[in-house]
Amino acid sequence: MLTTWVVAPTCLPLVVRRCHACSSERFRADGRFRVNANHKLLDVWLLALCAACGETTKLTVLERAHVRSVRPEVLDLFHHNDPGLAAEVLQDPVVRRRNRIALDWNNAWRLDTSGGPARPEQEVLDVSVRFAARIPVRPVRLIAEGCGLSRGEVERLDAAGKLVSTVRLSGRLSGDFTFLLKR
Repeated sequence: MLTTWVVAPTCLPLVVRRCHACSSERFRADGRFRVNANHKLLDVWLLALCAACGETTKLTVLERAHVRSVRPEVLDLFHHNDPGLAAEVLQDPVVRRRNRIALDWNNAWRLDTSGGPARPEQEVLDVSVRFAARIPVRPVRLIAEGCGLSRGEVERLDAAGKLVSTVRLSGRLSGDFTFLLKR
């Protein structure tokens, strides 16, 4: 029987970027936008606060965009500081590359196994892992947390051939995958 686990965000991730005021490397984005109109051109920034000193930085979302090129409902979301749009903006690779930032997802996600950890009496566990957002996580950590095992035990099961997956379990993944655990 196929079981589905979901990796879901619990809050916005920290933004990794050096603060010009205190040399800290973490910023908290709380979903506030600043919209500036200059005639028919718009600039939109996502505001983030330094985790150490509270200094504000602006992450460029739109730069000199024509007003008519932005859908009215999206512009309304910018004006109302929509947290869902902030999460979407932070996930956008173009925005991350333009602003030279990375995201720190530590303590910003949870694993929903829908019914607790896997039962030990199950001989074979067939699991499909789905990501609600592109959160880079080590598959070994997800399997250990979902099954109630240590990461070392999961690595030993993988080395013994009792853990089968179509993806490489070392490294980080941010896309859906499946695995089969034989006990």
